[in-house]
Amino acid sequence: MGIDAGFDMVPRLTKEAVDQDVWQRFIRSVKEHYEDDDRVEIKPNYLLFKVGEHPMLPFEGHKFLRFSSKISGRIATESNAMDYIRTVYLMAEVNFGPRVRKWSESSDQYGHYGWAEPDEPKATTSIASFGLNIDPSKGPDIPLFEVKPISGKGRGLVARVNIPKGTRILLEKPILTSQSMPLDMTEKILASKLKSLSIVEQRQFLSLHNNFPGKLPFRGIMKTNALPCGSDSTVGAVYPTICFINHSCLPNSHNNWNDDKGHETIHATRPIMAGQEITLPYDKGGPSSARQAKLQQSFGFLCDCTICSLPGPELLASDARRLKMQRLDDAIGDPLSMMTSPGASLANCYSLLQTLEEEFRGSPGVLLARVQYDAFQISIAHGDQARAAVFAENAYRSRVECEGEDSPAAQKMKALMQNPASHASFGACSMYWKMTRKSAPKGLDADEFRKWLWRQNK
Repeated sequence: MGIDAGFDMVPRLTKEAVDQDVWQRFIRSVKEHYEDDDRVEIKPNYLLFKVGEHPMLPFEGHKFLRFSSKISGRIATESNAMDYIRTVYLMAEVNFGPRVRKWSESSDQYGHYGWAEPDEPKATTSIASFGLNIDPSKGPDIPLFEVKPISGKGRGLVARVNIPKGTRILLEKPILTSQSMPLDMTEKILASKLKSLSIVEQRQFLSLHNNFPGKLPFRGIMKTNALPCGSDSTVGAVYPTICFINHSCLPNSHNNWNDDKGHETIHATRPIMAGQEITLPYDKGGPSSARQAKLQQSFGFLCDCTICSLPGPELLASDARRLKMQRLDDAIGDPLSMMTSPGASLANCYSLLQTLEEEFRGSPGVLLARVQYDAFQISIAHGDQARAAVFAENAYRSRVECEGEDSPAAQKMKALMQNPASHASFGACSMYWKMTRKSAPKGLDADEFRKWLWRQNK
């Protein structure tokens, strides 16, 4: 018999454009993730996974009900079928949210659809049911945005269609990069690099805005537009399109440098409606006065975003939340507190999550992943693999949503989710909270599980 696991789409997708557009983006993300994997083949009208019972994904979303396979037995085990099921599920969840129903017979969970549904042969693997009526290569290439003049901001990116949360909006390689160095050296090196670029690339660079005109024009363009190649990197990069994305203190997208592949990605961190501007945060946090001073100094503008233009009392409340976020972040980062008072440190993580959710209106973006990783480190440092695995999975999902499955940070969280004890700090503070990965309680409702996870019953 064996054990089956997978996920169902409930309710099933329709033929309407809004469902099909998201499905095509999901299929493209799966193709990108498995492009070098010999076990995933692109067939004329579906993706074939040569693992377990060879589950499939049709190119037409309305024909999909279930992605599943046996996960027990020699063939399923040797082909790592469960790993493929888990990864595709997480990618589907990023695109379709609660519509994706995960189940596993190993946990006494069963799918929404029966195996004998009229429209669904087992595991939706009927090739004939998938049809042959669309381009099998990549699906429709729908332009997600356009570059347009934005009042008071110069040019910006505006959504042409509704963009779901978690969508990869853009991937670009730099036009050029520059290391931090003395001013005169920067200008000379940039001039030399520009000469080596194509005419198109030179025009792209020179068309970018310069907030610091004067004797060092190339450095001015670089300073105005460069994004760091990683959070702590001293190397900055400019891009032909990404550099047009304007700032907001309540952004709807996240940028991420992928050091392994040498490119920058932009992902939607909240749903973006057609006609809305795509925005990123330029600031480093803090209350509005600190943000405004930094934006004025570094970029030459005063912010009038949704947050900064709040009425007085509401802006004060926002500032209070942002100051609280800073205090909690500092407290969580205190190694002595993590060592001697891990329960208090974990409580600070929970409080920070609640504050982030409130301040960023339910979409804190990659900040969610960072706090979940903090909670992971606190738990694993005291031997608790059960909670650490949950926190790592939460961080992984957030990273995939904000950076994509190919993000090195997402892959790191995926590895820790599967083997939390592999982290260097496992048991480094104590084994006082010792729990194995498989000892997490089952059958709890959402509120009970939250209390268990954050040790709120202690």
